[in-house]
Amino acid sequence: MPHLFISAAHKSSGKTTVSIGLCAALRARGLAVQPYKKGPDYIDPLWLSQAAGRPCYNLDFYTMGREEILAAFAAQMQGADIGLIEGNKGLYDGLDLDGSNSNAALAGLLGAPVVLVLDTRGMTRGVAPLILGYQAFDPGLRIAGVVLNHVGGSRHEGKLRRVIEHYTDVAVVGAVARSADLEIVERHLGLMPSNESTQATAQIERLGVRIAESVDLDRLLGIARTALPLPARVRPDPPPPARVRLGVARDEAFGFYYPGDLDALRRAGAELVFFDTLRDAELPAVDGLFIGGGFPEMRMEALERNAVMRNAIADYVAAGGPVYAECGGLMYLARSLAWKGKVCRMVGVIPADVVMCERPQGRGYVRLVETGESPWPAPAGGSAEIAAHEFHYSRLDNMGSGLRYAYRVLRGHGIDGEHDGIVLGNLLASYTHLRDVGGNHWTQRFVAHVAACKGARGARPAAAEGPACSS
Repeated sequence: MPHLFISAAHKSSGKTTVSIGLCAALRARGLAVQPYKKGPDYIDPLWLSQAAGRPCYNLDFYTMGREEILAAFAAQMQGADIGLIEGNKGLYDGLDLDGSNSNAALAGLLGAPVVLVLDTRGMTRGVAPLILGYQAFDPGLRIAGVVLNHVGGSRHEGKLRRVIEHYTDVAVVGAVARSADLEIVERHLGLMPSNESTQATAQIERLGVRIAESVDLDRLLGIARTALPLPARVRPDPPPPARVRLGVARDEAFGFYYPGDLDALRRAGAELVFFDTLRDAELPAVDGLFIGGGFPEMRMEALERNAVMRNAIADYVAAGGPVYAECGGLMYLARSLAWKGKVCRMVGVIPADVVMCERPQGRGYVRLVETGESPWPAPAGGSAEIAAHEFHYSRLDNMGSGLRYAYRVLRGHGIDGEHDGIVLGNLLASYTHLRDVGGNHWTQRFVAHVAACKGARGARPAAAEGPACSS
């Protein structure tokens, strides 16, 4: 199956906007484009998903084994005409000195030819040693083409093309002119999420048109066809009949959900019912709630105004309803949220106040070990260490005493540098973002917990501070 890897020499080269434009341009040709993103990321995949019209899946060495990456990649390519993997940071950047978890390592594992997006601002002849150095650093990796980005004009483009043609054997597959109307507003964790932007559709259309004009798509497709064959694809089983209805908050404030985890929730027996914390007047009829991450601070006044929804969620938690909240969801469930001199009331079930900070309070990969306090029963044989990630600029102040925590933090920050996962009855709220990969099949545990609570509610009233449901 044709596929290729879009990377760059360094971050902020414009590879995400080029990747979004490629997804849109190829889709406009009638091709089914399957996007992927390396590493833990929610924001770029939101844009890539919207541009391609297919969910963007994450591939990450820290949380996934090599065989799991290969199997997931092959399974998700079903029905696609081309796969497009966008890297993070630079081609050879990664955690380990040997590059075993770098973008180059992922491209090599997937047998994907690499197309480098090069930021050419202030560059002419110097582009040649850059390309040659990247080729020489890992001769086993095939850099099949480059896209010249932020080109200053036709004269600049001509010089770059002549230099690359003279000194290298790498094809120039496109040149994208510098243009302010192609830029996407950035925020502290990267691009502004597309679920917040009313102009996202128009922006994606502009990118698709510009990339179609600036990149030789036929040549790019030819490069993609040189990818190595994928492993045998296993057709996934259809989801079982739903055991529970799971309410999932999805709106401009909350949109950070991994498509793979949503798929896993369905496979575990959950019917997903999406609701809007900003506009809905009541919770849908559900057996459990999942409030994921996002930027609630950007919509905190609207969240405060919808007091009916805040009260409904507070009542649900108080009645013992099973709830899982990650990062932005944790912030929403606290007493208040303070940012830029304003303080807004939130749901109020977590005895703490959220304060937004200028610098990251927790950012990057984390490693946790369970404490035994989680409302979800531990898997048979106990719980191994959990590899996950966190991205938050907020902290919790004025925390109540005697709080129970589901996790002890081995790497990362969590709530206080030592703990994460506040447990209040059947509520689990953490700064950590989990992924249902590797040995951490949290979706099965959570759905089983929701089903157990659903069964128990018919037998006895639930209490917020009472014993958690058991399965």
